[in-house]
Amino acid sequence: MKAKTMGNKNARRPADYVAKAAVEKKKVVDVLVRAFGTYGVVAVVNLESLPAAQLQRLRQSLGNDLQIVMCKKSVIRLAIASVKGKLKGVEQLLDLLTGMPALLFTNQNPFKLASLLQKSKSKAPAKPGQTAPYDIVIPAGPTQFAPGPIISELAAVGIKAGVEGGKIAVKVPSTIVREGEKIKPKVAEVLAKFSIQPMEIGLNLVAAYENGIIYGRKVLSVDPATYVNELVSAAMESRAVALHIGFPAAETIGTLITMSARQARHIAREYGIMVSELAEELVGKAGLEAAAIGSMIKFPAAAEKG
Repeated sequence: MKAKTMGNKNARRPADYVAKAAVEKKKVVDVLVRAFGTYGVVAVVNLESLPAAQLQRLRQSLGNDLQIVMCKKSVIRLAIASVKGKLKGVEQLLDLLTGMPALLFTNQNPFKLASLLQKSKSKAPAKPGQTAPYDIVIPAGPTQFAPGPIISELAAVGIKAGVEGGKIAVKVPSTIVREGEKIKPKVAEVLAKFSIQPMEIGLNLVAAYENGIIYGRKVLSVDPATYVNELVSAAMESRAVALHIGFPAAETIGTLITMSARQARHIAREYGIMVSELAEELVGKAGLEAAAIGSMIKFPAAAEKG
């Protein structure tokens, strides 16, 4: 006796869904593999806590030269496994798939990309359970709050406060959550009361891959002015070392020649070596010394004639 099929006769069996899922996964893997071969820079971004509407606006604002592919980690692993023999070190991206990862493909410079993504972000209040992006500190000083239960609310999150001039005042700067810690509900409430918006809505750049090199978030987020200042400082220090050891280079040769000429004159002057540059000075010095010696010698008086 054959088993009867319950429900819609046209309903797909579980095996059909599995087969369809496998086909869809292969399509996404193929998209990723083509993107790996088309673009020079691959960035890992974290879409965690990013609203869908905000993501859509970001995709429109970032332009056509960027391609964002959102998929499961397992699909990304399959794609990377397919291209790791062609792209040196690309498998390092596997260790950077955190939160809700997505891959962003572009031909832009990684640092320009990081700057573009940062500018596209907007501030947002903290929600319970989110991770603090940095140490969040409530500064000392007066507030707009009137005395009341809020004192105990502040104390509950580690803020020392009192009443000054009829208003609540924070007595000392208070770090209420450290970078990397989860934001607790009471902490989120206090931050909202102080109108502090520590979170940023946007594509969180984790790292970028280019020509076998992985650039981490901290490297990519360096302020351009800071980067230039560090390069200038490094160049000045390198030049100082080169001068100290007498290393000739385009940036040091002029100074080294000047220093050598000065040292040569010093030696010639110290030992009385006659050279054209010091001839007048040495002759003058010899004359002064001769006069000084002459003034110290007493000559006998001439004998009177008888």
